[in-house]
Amino acid sequence: MACGISFLITAYLYISQGMPSFSLEIVTALSELFKFWFPITWSLTLLIALFRSLKYVFNVCFDGYKFQLLACGNNEVLDEIGYGDLVKVWRKYFMLIIWLVGAQMILSLIVTYLFTSHSGVFEWFNIYFLFVFVLIAGYLSFILLGGRCKQVKVVQC
Repeated sequence: MACGISFLITAYLYISQGMPSFSLEIVTALSELFKFWFPITWSLTLLIALFRSLKYVFNVCFDGYKFQLLACGNNEVLDEIGYGDLVKVWRKYFMLIIWLVGAQMILSLIVTYLFTSHSGVFEWFNIYFLFVFVLIAGYLSFILLGGRCKQVKVVQC
């Protein structure tokens, strides 16, 4: 999705400049525009993907266990889960991911200072490392989600 949006932005900018004929300079400029917009759109589409994937998690059984979403106010199990039902759970899931990524950043800062020649974390840190940290935090957050969120229950299926 991020690649497609970056391509559309690049194509829009190319068309709005009057569609000059392709030359090495134009292709290089279009490539640089795409490389500029890709991390930005990747960050935005990552949030969308995290929200949309949470609905999938409640509908699938993993190794004999399943997350069940409970209705607000009472302990009724929601059979059909809509995106509106996931907003409160997603906020807790997202904050849990933020805290876990922050903890990973602190650990990586400690490792950087103790075991490498880098003087700071921003010498090697980029959006791709952040994406890996978010993936690790997303995995760990599923382990903690059942205990942290009162609307989520782990049951056998």
